[in-house]
Amino acid sequence: MKAVVAEYTKAHQKPVEELPEFHVGDTVRVHFQIVEGEKKRIQVFEGVVVARKRGETAMGMFTVRRVSFGEGVERVFPLHSPRVKKVEVTREGRVRRSKLYYLRERSGKAARVKALGRGAKRPSRRTKAQAAAAVETPKNPEAASEAAESSTEE
Repeated sequence: MKAVVAEYTKAHQKPVEELPEFHVGDTVRVHFQIVEGEKKRIQVFEGVVVARKRGETAMGMFTVRRVSFGEGVERVFPLHSPRVKKVEVTREGRVRRSKLYYLRERSGKAARVKALGRGAKRPSRRTKAQAAAAVETPKNPEAASEAAESSTEE
């Protein structure tokens, strides 16, 4: 039974290079595909990442919170869902908690998250080998063959 579950999760997980790199406290724009009948459209949901659960596993989830017309709205997105098309980090936040549920009780300026300092860089969670593979691997196979040909000519 465990082998079946492992095979299923491996087949439905996004590759590590495609996973967006963001943290709790960051302000993100999530591009989510909505299916209405036969029509498909992309809806953008922008807010603060309040929580991440189950890491980068197949069951990983993240919660985004925003205030819309004076009402707090939270939405939970599966990390590996094929409907999550893109996650853009618009602002990196500096927090000292793994879950920001205390923002629910706050309003106005008290509900803001401090921005990460100008020169400050967050350490990457990915290993150096994974980061190098993501940079070196082109998405277009034709570009890879052209790059290989140009390097052999020189």
